[in-house]
Amino acid sequence: MSRFYLAQPLLTGQTIELPDNIVRHLNVLRLKTGEEIVLFNGNGHAYPARLLDLEKRRARAEVLREENGNNESPLKITLIQSVSSGERMDFTLQKSVELGVSEIQPVISERTTVRLQGERAEKKVGRWQEIVISACEQSGRNTVPKVLPLVSFQTALNNMPSEKTKLLLSLNRAQKLNQIQPSSDGLIFMVGPEGGWSAAEEEQAFAAGFQSVTLGPRVLRTETASLAAIAAMQTLWGDFV
Repeated sequence: MSRFYLAQPLLTGQTIELPDNIVRHLNVLRLKTGEEIVLFNGNGHAYPARLLDLEKRRARAEVLREENGNNESPLKITLIQSVSSGERMDFTLQKSVELGVSEIQPVISERTTVRLQGERAEKKVGRWQEIVISACEQSGRNTVPKVLPLVSFQTALNNMPSEKTKLLLSLNRAQKLNQIQPSSDGLIFMVGPEGGWSAAEEEQAFAAGFQSVTLGPRVLRTETASLAAIAAMQTLWGDFV
């Protein structure tokens, strides 16, 4: 059943005038009046709804019920991802949401090739949030991970909560993931850009309480490393078993 994010309160029996972006999507899918869709607003619940009207530029739906299907991972992962170039960042965000991350903090590090600030940074973060929402629509998640404002590597380190397990992907002082015992409060996982972390950044991360982990002897691209590690974490400590 097709799923759509709607940023407003949803109640059983409510009739909703659907926004233009959903109307366009409904028409692309060739859905018909009387068919059911699923709406969600990020509160963790799903709201099956019936299409009352569907025209080229207008659609209404009636919310039929509230469902409490909870498919969130018990493992709370905050991904700190140094901004990568081209479509790599979009791909990383999309797939990390499908794999169950709960929050994403994009950062600018020393070797980041993409430099964003001011209005350009705000627009890019907004675009990344749209990608996250689309990934939730596709994957069946009813809770939408937040993409935090873009900050520098050092600012991200300064904002780290102390109670969570902090992991850095690196070959320096590295342990295997199965040697780590994550905190019940969740973990923070930090992945560098295409050129990796600088030696100074790694030392700053270690001083901030990060532990280094490796995924084996092969060098992975940044988008591969993030996703492979998240999948491994979900297998070890999450809901992939």
